[in-house]
Amino acid sequence: MSATQKLQTITLPVLGMSCAGCASSVQAVLGVQQGIESAEVNYATQQVKVIFEPGKIQPQQFQLALQSAGYDLILDEVNGKEQQEMVQGSHYKALKKRMVLASVLTLPVVVIGMFFMDMPYANYYMLALTVPVLFVFGKNFFINAFRQARHGRANMDSLVALSTGIAFLFSLFNTFYPEFWHSKGLHPHVYYEASAVVIVFIMLGKLLEENAKSNTSSAIKKLIGLQPKTVMLITESGEREITIADVQVGDRLLVRSGERIPVDGEIDEGQSYVDESMLSGEPVAVAKGPGQKVFSGTINQKGSFKFRAEKVGGATLLARIIQQVQEAQGSKAPVQKLVDKIAAIFVPVVLFIAVLTLGIWLLFGGEYKLSQGLLAMVTVLVIACPCALGLATPTAIMVGIGKGAENGILIKDAEALESGHQVNVVVLDKTGTITQGKPVVTDLLWSENAQKNLSYLSGILMSMEQRSEHPLAEAVVSYLKYNNSESLNVSDFESVTGGGLAASIDGISYYAGNMKLMSAHNLKLCAELSAFMEQKQEEAKTVICFGSEKEIFAVAAIADEIKSGSAAAVAALEKQGVEVYMLTGDNAFTAAAIAKQAGIKNYKAEVLPEDKAAFIKNLQAGKKTVAMIGDGINDSLALAQADVSIAMGKGSDIAIDVAGITLISSDLQQVSKALQLSKWTVNTIRQNLFWAFIYNLIGIPLAAGILYPVNGFLLNPMIAGAAMALSSVSVVSNSLRLKWKKIS
Repeated sequence: MSATQKLQTITLPVLGMSCAGCASSVQAVLGVQQGIESAEVNYATQQVKVIFEPGKIQPQQFQLALQSAGYDLILDEVNGKEQQEMVQGSHYKALKKRMVLASVLTLPVVVIGMFFMDMPYANYYMLALTVPVLFVFGKNFFINAFRQARHGRANMDSLVALSTGIAFLFSLFNTFYPEFWHSKGLHPHVYYEASAVVIVFIMLGKLLEENAKSNTSSAIKKLIGLQPKTVMLITESGEREITIADVQVGDRLLVRSGERIPVDGEIDEGQSYVDESMLSGEPVAVAKGPGQKVFSGTINQKGSFKFRAEKVGGATLLARIIQQVQEAQGSKAPVQKLVDKIAAIFVPVVLFIAVLTLGIWLLFGGEYKLSQGLLAMVTVLVIACPCALGLATPTAIMVGIGKGAENGILIKDAEALESGHQVNVVVLDKTGTITQGKPVVTDLLWSENAQKNLSYLSGILMSMEQRSEHPLAEAVVSYLKYNNSESLNVSDFESVTGGGLAASIDGISYYAGNMKLMSAHNLKLCAELSAFMEQKQEEAKTVICFGSEKEIFAVAAIADEIKSGSAAAVAALEKQGVEVYMLTGDNAFTAAAIAKQAGIKNYKAEVLPEDKAAFIKNLQAGKKTVAMIGDGINDSLALAQADVSIAMGKGSDIAIDVAGITLISSDLQQVSKALQLSKWTVNTIRQNLFWAFIYNLIGIPLAAGILYPVNGFLLNPMIAGAAMALSSVSVVSNSLRLKWKKIS
């Protein structure tokens, strides 16, 4: 047996990851374990895929290795995702509670430290309030930093723990032994407020991140929810209910009206209309009968049928969509993880500078080398405190999200904001995105003879369509009701498969349906109605006729109309130099008509969900930054694959969950505004990171005493604390500027 055959692959949920550095730590810890061939961490889905040799290592040993590094695994492959979501939910609630309590204690520390530092016992009051902030509510920073250090790694927690811990210890020494500094002619400053404020602000940033992360899997949950839990199995002894997990290939199953189809298969008895919009995106249900395929997750609208299971479990089309959405989501870089990557380099650099500072002072510092060296070292660590670094991204995101909401643009994460300004290709779904997403009667022409008795004939047509199960019937009924038609009693009603409707009123037979039905009863169109029908068919509209046993009275055109702003939106995008494509599951004739109306030059018809994603992959392979805009379940895979995903607010919940941006009004003209907001927000994030670091680039050398040999200047730790606070103020103020910009 080859080594490849001995290997086993397992995918398990990971607990405790809070940054890109954490993901790389998990990967590194597992990667060095004996018997593990490879470990690939998917930060987006909080999972790790491990390829290992069962004879050398077992999942329980993976878990022990990660627990030693501060993380954990859920070994239950069946219910692991649900358990992970419960743990994440509990963690979010606990983090929120800790942040609120820490904020309550920090506020008086800041007030005393800034305005009442000379009051009696001020230092002791601040000490009493700061201890629980750091070592009760903020203890996880210190625990995680210690665990990272044990494995020779550092992340944001390491920087927070070091800067706040050393500032606290220095303040503690100055509180109980102030005479040490007094004897050297120096004032013993304390930095309790700096320590507490840093903890609270970083907790706020983590809370925002946890909130976004808790929603990551909601799209997958809703996709899974499309599959029923139980099915009706047909056996020789009768019908019995079984769980979907027990369905086998070849089983004969019953699907009633209104139920979701459980697995992929082929109908062998019965007829119905099936809503396949989750696959095709098209609003019109598809007629199904013996010999035709049905797919898991689609909805049986009216009537019941029996079918044989052909694909079950992970082999169904729905299961493949779920898997591909997970893979596409996980293939992207985590949202705004630049800070963590910088922190991994920043921490050892700051530590090195702090130690180097102390060493240089001890060698060349003169009479007060120890005291001034210690002060300089602590000043370096205080001014390097990552408060502004932690605020740089979340504050810009918060303001950007608020600005978007004001303009009907809901932004889910920073990833969409980061990529939006780079978009040079926009891919549009047709139904519900360019069009209204619902069939309506656009035109209804009555013959000259029908005009004499229009009210009565309208009532007959509405009465017949009200009794129809055909998905287009609702469009006709809505149109006639709007025009004040009144229904009548019909008899001998019949639904003619593949043709339309037949009924009798006052002994006269009436028909509503396609020309095939009319021809079967020897009915022909007059010249006016014939020309009208030909024109509407050229416009890719569905046409139905209405007549009696003697003549055809009317022709109605039904279509999913293009939205009023779609053509203008396409023109605006092309003016910005953005290429526009339309992908649709509809036929080529309809696709061409809609593309022409919208002014779209590039389009593809009869495209399946996986084909849309593949099309976007090909564009990305050509170095294009792609935005996908859609509204249906069938678009979810393509949305997940795109660099920027935008959903229509009136679309499916799953499309909205997968998308990074949602347009509340479902107006395509909002797309250019969303891309503009993206540009502003990402620029603000970059500016914030600049402000977060410029103080360190200038302040750290000053704190180390670089000017002391020149003019005797040594930065006071209190000034360093103020500079750190000022950097935070600069970041917040810069983010707030975004609030006053006007999106045009």
